[in-house]
Amino acid sequence: MSIAVLIPCYNEEPTIGKVVADFRAALPEAEVYVYDNNSTDRTAAVAQAAGAIVRREPMQGKGNVIRRMFREVEADCYLMADGDDTYPAEQARQMVGTVLEEGVDMVIGDRLSSTYFEQNKRPFHNSGNRMVRWLIRRFWHTDIHDIMTGYRAFSRRFVKMFPVMSCNFEIETEMTVHALDRRFLVREVEVEYRDRPDGSVSKLSTFSDGISVLRTIVVLYKEYKPLRFFGWLSLLSSVVGIAMLVPVLVEYFQTGLVPRFPTLIVAMFLLLAALLSLFTGLCLDVIVTKDRKNYELRMIDYKDR
Repeated sequence: MSIAVLIPCYNEEPTIGKVVADFRAALPEAEVYVYDNNSTDRTAAVAQAAGAIVRREPMQGKGNVIRRMFREVEADCYLMADGDDTYPAEQARQMVGTVLEEGVDMVIGDRLSSTYFEQNKRPFHNSGNRMVRWLIRRFWHTDIHDIMTGYRAFSRRFVKMFPVMSCNFEIETEMTVHALDRRFLVREVEVEYRDRPDGSVSKLSTFSDGISVLRTIVVLYKEYKPLRFFGWLSLLSSVVGIAMLVPVLVEYFQTGLVPRFPTLIVAMFLLLAALLSLFTGLCLDVIVTKDRKNYELRMIDYKDR
C-alpha cells in the first residue's frame, strides 16, 4: 500500500528541511511531496536536499496547491501536513494506519483538544477556530472538534472524488463539510500542536482569511442545504413583512383608509420575496438530492487501483 505525504509550502525555508526529515523518519516507506507555491526564499532547494520530491504550483493559494496535489499524486493513502513544523510527525503512523487498516476516509488531526490554545499566541485565531467549530457543528450536526486543521490523512477514494473549489486557506473547511455531506467515514485523532519556531512567519491574515472562511461556510450551507438556507430567508422576510402589514390592516379595518401606502407596498414585496425564497429552496433541494444520488452511484462504480 503506497503512502504519499503532501506538504504545501510558501516561504518555509526555516522549517521545511526538518519537516521533510521528520516525516521521512516516521514513514520511511512513503514518498514525501513538497509543492512550492511561488516561494521567494530557498524553500524548494532545502526540501529537495532533505529528500522530498519537489513540484511547483504557480497559482497562489493553499487551495490551488492542494487541487494540484490531489490531481497529480497517486497513492493508496495520503497524509497532508503544513511545512511550518507545527504538527508532530510521530502521529503520522497512527493516522495512516487508521485509513489503511480501518477503512476510514478522512482522519482529522485534532489540535484544539490538546495544546493548540496553549501554544497559539494569536487570540483572534483562537476565537476564530471556536466560532467556525460552533457554526459547523450547528449547521451539520456533527461532533468534530477541529474544523480547520491542516493535518489530515485521506483514503484514495476521498482524494479522487473530492472537487476542490476553494483557492486559499478555507480549503480545510471545504474538506470537512464535503466529507460530512457525502457521508464519508471520518475520525479524529488528537495531536499535539506547537507554535511556529523563531524565524518562521505565519502566512495567515487573521481578519481577511477569517472572513473568507465564514463566507465559505455560508456558501457551502447554501449549496449543500438550500432548503434550510432559503427557508430561513423566507421566514425572516415573512416575519418582517407581516410585522409591517398588520398595523396597516388594523388601520384599514378601523378607518377604511390606507394612509401608509408605501408601507403596504414594502410589506407585500417582502411577503412575495418570502414566497419566492421558499420555492427557490424547494427547487434547489430537489437538484441537490439528485446530485447526492448521482454521487453515490459514482462511488459505487469507483474502484481503487
